[in-house]
Amino acid sequence: MNNVKITDLYDLSHSAAKEYLSRFTYPWEALKGISSFIIELGATLSPDEYDNPAENVWVHKTAKVFPSAYLGAPCIIGANTEVRHCAFIRGSALVGENCVVGNSVELKNVILFDNVQTPHYNYVGDSILGYKSHMGAGSITSNVKSDKTNVVIKSDAEELETGIKKIGAMLGDFVEVGCNSVLNPGTVIGRNSNIYPTSCVRGVVPSDSIYKTGGVIVHKA
Repeated sequence: MNNVKITDLYDLSHSAAKEYLSRFTYPWEALKGISSFIIELGATLSPDEYDNPAENVWVHKTAKVFPSAYLGAPCIIGANTEVRHCAFIRGSALVGENCVVGNSVELKNVILFDNVQTPHYNYVGDSILGYKSHMGAGSITSNVKSDKTNVVIKSDAEELETGIKKIGAMLGDFVEVGCNSVLNPGTVIGRNSNIYPTSCVRGVVPSDSIYKTGGVIVHKA
């Protein structure tokens, strides 16, 4: 299937998970091991650069974490990242450099590449967000199907069985998600694509595309 491999979606040089992600073909294959990977990586981080405020929690000394934010283990917060009031990082979260985790945002079992913004009322679970991707206010990833069966990645031409019950969304580099959109389980959005506000997105959105009202997809000129 095109547009859904790690090499299609991400420039791995923009994440501390570069070596980890390079072990896999598809990004959702990496979800199960995020927690263990964070613990391994955290143990290698320099105490001159990272604070260790709790077991298996590492925060770069240049990051700004507001007092009301919750950092659950394991997690790593990268350089110059801002974790704002009432953010809820449940754990298994690798947050890159120069990111924004906004007010009342919840993260769980995720990798956020560098320069990712989840700034207002977002839920991001079992997902990987590429370099400079942005989720508009109120947009969320839905990571479990209503019938609780395994997630299938679907495009117009074919389907990929994942064998996994919890998969949110895989956002390629430079993806823009409009406000109040819902990304259904197994959504994959290719690089440089835009999602209209209030969209309900399913399946694979090709790179360099615009996902419009009613699910119409057009290629950027």
